[in-house]
Amino acid sequence: MKIIHRIFTSILLSLVFLLASITPAWAFCGFYVGGANAQLFNKASQVIIAHQDDRTILTMANDFQGNVKDFAMVVPVPVAIKKEQVHVGDKKIITKLDTFSQPRLVEYFDADPCPQPMPEALPAPVVLNESKDDRASRANALGVKVEDSFQVGEYNIAILSAQDSDGLETWLKQNNYQLPRGTSAVLQPYVRQKMKFFVAKINLEELNKTGSSLLRPLQIAYQSPKFMLPIRLGMLNAQGDQDLVAYLLSPKGRVEVSNYRTAAVPSDREIPEFIKNEFGKFYSSTFQRSYEQTNKKVAFLEYAWDVSNCDPCTTEPPNSAELKQAGVFWQNNESSIPTYITRLHVRYNRANFPEDLVFQETNNQKNFQGRYIMRHPYQKVITCGADRAAVYRKSVTDRQQQEAHTLAGLTGWPLNEIQSRIRPVEVYTNDRDLPFWPW
Repeated sequence: MKIIHRIFTSILLSLVFLLASITPAWAFCGFYVGGANAQLFNKASQVIIAHQDDRTILTMANDFQGNVKDFAMVVPVPVAIKKEQVHVGDKKIITKLDTFSQPRLVEYFDADPCPQPMPEALPAPVVLNESKDDRASRANALGVKVEDSFQVGEYNIAILSAQDSDGLETWLKQNNYQLPRGTSAVLQPYVRQKMKFFVAKINLEELNKTGSSLLRPLQIAYQSPKFMLPIRLGMLNAQGDQDLVAYLLSPKGRVEVSNYRTAAVPSDREIPEFIKNEFGKFYSSTFQRSYEQTNKKVAFLEYAWDVSNCDPCTTEPPNSAELKQAGVFWQNNESSIPTYITRLHVRYNRANFPEDLVFQETNNQKNFQGRYIMRHPYQKVITCGADRAAVYRKSVTDRQQQEAHTLAGLTGWPLNEIQSRIRPVEVYTNDRDLPFWPW
């Protein structure tokens, strides 16, 4: 049932050109051209997790498609949640962090190959009708306790605890949650850990008051030593691989997955110019190839940086008000505590990710971004002679061949097809050679 898949996808809500043609040492700069955001991936769920010590604010994006009366969310949480700990957020903040941290394409333009005063080399870069009493009595008979129930915005929320996963499954079915086979077995580890269950459904009357059919993200604040994200429920009825993009905010530094390997996506690779018009396709292929080459068991780092700056910037850094919307609770007008963002992209399935994601904060504040470089040849008159122009032409041709091999290695695309799409370099030694058309 299509609705079931959407329910449990929501659950994880319930990743200087030198004439001698040596490779230049690029700093983090260049002109931003385009990026690969979470919307590039068909089944991508997005969460923001703001975490400090044992305090967490989890923001879950709701990308549910279908009749909103069928929407439901079941999220295992470490502790019981009170109404004041739940908030309806703004989807714009998820879009903001997605855009800010997305893998990016940048472009450089070759300098005049004629002798110039050489600048100092820059350092290398190192998304019910029954009464409350009736429901409580029926829940108790199943070993399920309704710890609390309340309404926040357009959501009706219940906080459950359970003694038995079969009883919890029965309770959910009796309350019109459409569950796939195997639910009880997946719920059982959470019951054994004495975790609570955050259950949300839509209040249609309240949703109509908002004037929108789009569901806003839910935010949950809780205090627990467990720094984790449940993903197993989201695999119950999933068709194929699922993608999760997590934006993790911390005052300390990078956040890593502790029970799986965390690895950086390939970065700072020079690729052909034609990728400018198909960067999304390029990055999708690059990510898939990296996923396969790491045995499909890796959480990929796509971005790690202090949110106060960026280079190159895909958008303005989030301001203090936006960070507050994202759940950052350690900053105020008098605080100078930094906020560090880690973007992790996980592609998972039941076979390769049998455990929930467990995170750990680190003190590593080294900057990283998934960045891909496109270099344009010099397209003005070369005034220092035909010999130097010929040397420059050869250096660019050699570079283009290296870019073709790099692209083939990153994506798995056929090398001969890549080479056929690379435009031979044009070198001009007088004004009459320059294109006179204005496009």
